[in-house]
Amino acid sequence: SPCIQVQGFSNTTLHAEGSKESILFSLSNQAAYWCHRCSLKMALTRFERFLSRLLRAVMWMLFAAFKLFAPQQRHGVSRLPPITNPLLLLSAMQLARKIRRKEVTSVEVVQAYIDRIQEVNPLINAMVKDRFSAALQEAAQVDKLIEEETGGEDVLEDRLPLLGVPITVKEAFALQGMPNSTGLLSRRDLVSGADAPSVALLKRAGAIPLGVTNCSELCMWLESHNHLYGITNNPYDFERIAGGSSGGEGSILGAGASVIGVGSDIGGSIRIPCFFNGIFGHKPSLGIVSNDGQYPPTSGLQMGFLCTGPMCRYAEDLIPMLSIMGGPNANKLSLSDEVDLKKLRFFSVPHNGGSHLVSPVDAQLLQAQKMVVKRLEADLGVKVQELFIPQLKYSFQIWGTMMASPGKDGKPPTSFSELMSKGGKKVWPVWELFKWFLGFSSHTIAAIGLALVELFQSSHPSSFIIQQKESLQQELEKLLGTDGVLLYPSHPQIAPKHHHPVFTPFNFSYTGIFNILGLPVTQCPLGLSVEGLPLGVQIVTGKLQDRLSLATALYMEKAFGGWKEPGKTTAKP
Repeated sequence: SPCIQVQGFSNTTLHAEGSKESILFSLSNQAAYWCHRCSLKMALTRFERFLSRLLRAVMWMLFAAFKLFAPQQRHGVSRLPPITNPLLLLSAMQLARKIRRKEVTSVEVVQAYIDRIQEVNPLINAMVKDRFSAALQEAAQVDKLIEEETGGEDVLEDRLPLLGVPITVKEAFALQGMPNSTGLLSRRDLVSGADAPSVALLKRAGAIPLGVTNCSELCMWLESHNHLYGITNNPYDFERIAGGSSGGEGSILGAGASVIGVGSDIGGSIRIPCFFNGIFGHKPSLGIVSNDGQYPPTSGLQMGFLCTGPMCRYAEDLIPMLSIMGGPNANKLSLSDEVDLKKLRFFSVPHNGGSHLVSPVDAQLLQAQKMVVKRLEADLGVKVQELFIPQLKYSFQIWGTMMASPGKDGKPPTSFSELMSKGGKKVWPVWELFKWFLGFSSHTIAAIGLALVELFQSSHPSSFIIQQKESLQQELEKLLGTDGVLLYPSHPQIAPKHHHPVFTPFNFSYTGIFNILGLPVTQCPLGLSVEGLPLGVQIVTGKLQDRLSLATALYMEKAFGGWKEPGKTTAKP
């Protein structure tokens, strides 16, 4: 087994196994990591520690002040009521099969989900506008169609694979007859006249929308909170966030009040809510699913980072949903090809290398990822290589630089304050902050903060950061190839309490970096923490190799149990 002994660290030996390329990559990156530690051990590392401690001290002082001004939530109920209808514990594929076979009617399924939403939504505030009456009418039409169908079940399955199955949609997407405000008070009266392409494809496959769900203001924050619809709660603990920006989807799915949903992701907006709410989600390869029909529009280079994808409670629904949402583009992914997990190369990266801007990875998440490694090695007979990738330390800087870069036409992206002003008065971030402290602002503190950050953002991208991005891109693409699978933490923390992310604003970089790199990622739940909160991991593969992470997610659902009903167990994975 190739190895390197690192001078100055008597107990540090670098090991790697596998192909020549993967061995060289593993050793070079591990060596770089330890050389970096050696060279900065006496100076920069101490300075970074000082910066980290200083930043945290300042943030906690700000948080103490924030608590004096922020409204406090009060909950009379501490947990969700248990699921009593067995229909709510079936996957979308199982429900579709039962509906086609007339074992259950679409009306019964849709009504079961309506009842559950009405039961839990007052506690989690996930669905912001429903279309229950229209959904029941559409379900009745489905049942009539099935009664009159003479071609048999196979014809229905091929033509309408989601026939009669209820679905929920993030409010940022256009759904005919539903609001499309993304939490902006200035867009409160806007109603969609047509469906976003991804939503239209799901409806054309027979899915029945129940309504739209909450998101963060303008879809650019990891807590779903705005002054139009309020704040969304985590179904496992109402005092904690559901994530963002697709947090309403994550919450309603995690609560067992929806089975499949539509989300979007430009920095982790599918994966973070899926992680915090214990469900599955997938950020596809770029260009597979249309991003049209959602607000706000992208500008600059951002279209190359935004992805639309599926969110669901059961892993078996990911591939059918992606196949439908991608339309003809889904053929590029060869989703129907069999995947032999034993023939794949697996890698595990436990953290980003120690950025002083980002929280350390929670010990329970590190342990959960180690358990995945052990299980993969025991069940599949593979060797999972642990890697340290130094460039990941600059994940936030890479994301911020690329998001602010001008487009191919040379025009800079639309500023956040401009988006906040759309349809309303011009927003001045400093004045808006003053108004917020007095309780008069129509915007959230997170949105105001993002607008303020832009005021101090350099218009000249750092050549060092661009170099780190290009280096990371090349090395990861070479490492993963067409048969590599990488495990990486979804977030450094388990679902935080409400408003806490304002004081750890860069933690999303664990997900955001893969938007910039354009790699497909599947978010997979790994049971619950000792506090009863979801654990999870990201599964990353090479471009257009989505089927590898999706197949791995199916395996991990069987190995670790997948989604856990909130309030039932608090066992570790």
